[in-house]
Amino acid sequence: MPALYNVHTPTAAWQIFRQHLPIHITTETVEVTGALDRVLAATIRAPHDLPSFARSTVDGYAVVASDTFGASTSLPAYLTVIGETAMGQAANLPITPGACTIVHTGGMIPPGADAVVMVEQTEVVPAAHAPQDAAPAFPHTIEVLRPVAPGQNVIQIGEDVREGAVVLTAGRRLRPADLGGLLALGITQVLVARPPRVAILSQGDEVVPPSQTPGPGQVRDINSYTLAALTRRAGAEPVLMGIAPDRREMLLALAHQAFAQADVVVISAGSSVSVRDMTAEVVAALGQPGVLVHGLSVRPGKPTILAVCDGKPVFGLPGNPVSAMVIFDLVVAPTLRLFQGEEELLPRFVMARLARPIASVTGREDYVQVRLEQRGEERWAVPVFGKSNLIYTLMQADGMVHIPLDSNGISEAAWVEVMR
Repeated sequence: MPALYNVHTPTAAWQIFRQHLPIHITTETVEVTGALDRVLAATIRAPHDLPSFARSTVDGYAVVASDTFGASTSLPAYLTVIGETAMGQAANLPITPGACTIVHTGGMIPPGADAVVMVEQTEVVPAAHAPQDAAPAFPHTIEVLRPVAPGQNVIQIGEDVREGAVVLTAGRRLRPADLGGLLALGITQVLVARPPRVAILSQGDEVVPPSQTPGPGQVRDINSYTLAALTRRAGAEPVLMGIAPDRREMLLALAHQAFAQADVVVISAGSSVSVRDMTAEVVAALGQPGVLVHGLSVRPGKPTILAVCDGKPVFGLPGNPVSAMVIFDLVVAPTLRLFQGEEELLPRFVMARLARPIASVTGREDYVQVRLEQRGEERWAVPVFGKSNLIYTLMQADGMVHIPLDSNGISEAAWVEVMR
């Protein structure tokens, strides 16, 4: 076993630890509705186009776009409304030049139409002798007050995602938008990594359960529960092993129980150098190669143990609650992500250069979806533009760039803060 407090930098310690750590990922199939924050174990491709039919993005009239060219309030285009496409129904009424049908947001575009005019940009021409305020019967005439281009206000077949396209890659931790995108394609089950089990064992004669009133010189057990919460946040399953007294045989017995029940073992307290502190010895007895690092050049958290025992990672964390939580984030959480096959994570906020300019309007805050790319030594934010009802626009994004209320936009190559 290495000498106590042969202190390493966190980077050097992690490299030593990783060299001896075999990664075992086991998988299970779960329902998509319960897969939030689970890590995908297999890449998913789209089984069909989404959407599978052309849809309107507004309430209005499905038209032949060329019929509206040159239309204005002073010289409107006149079209005959021949019917209406009900929501959730197939649009079977073909559109010919000079005709149109009523469509609603999300409704199917009828054959022959290639654009939709917003209802706000039209006026109904009253029929002769029709009762006032009566709904116009079909057919009737409308005035189109503004032209539309082909494809305007329409989501085309496959515009969200094409059949066969990669939807999500293995190693991705599923987000709320991901669940929506999968369900939109009819994918109701996914193969994910099984959460690793993490045995958490607190140590110390002075430590008592939170429900117990501490006596003189005693403290309530904080670490078991904060570390369990951090374990859940990392996507793993905590197993609380209780509190071990400062007796070697008792600590060793509980450590063996923890080792047998879990994929990862975390022992809190007892890692510093003193007469009582025996964690390093107990960890070394769990298997080979045993303790790899004892001591990190960090503050707080110097008395940290990193070990691999017969293929399982074992950690000895400081007893100080702040130190324990800091070190957990530094070395335990990344290990749990490795055991789930998770792709590399970035911090909550990152700086990146904007790959293309983003326009905005003064008096409005904008949140623009971006995809992060590494180009050489710099990180770039590539705007992901798309209609708000395309779920895969959000799924393809890694974060958002906020444009303030009083800004006219952000120029290309400017540094921006990306909210993950």
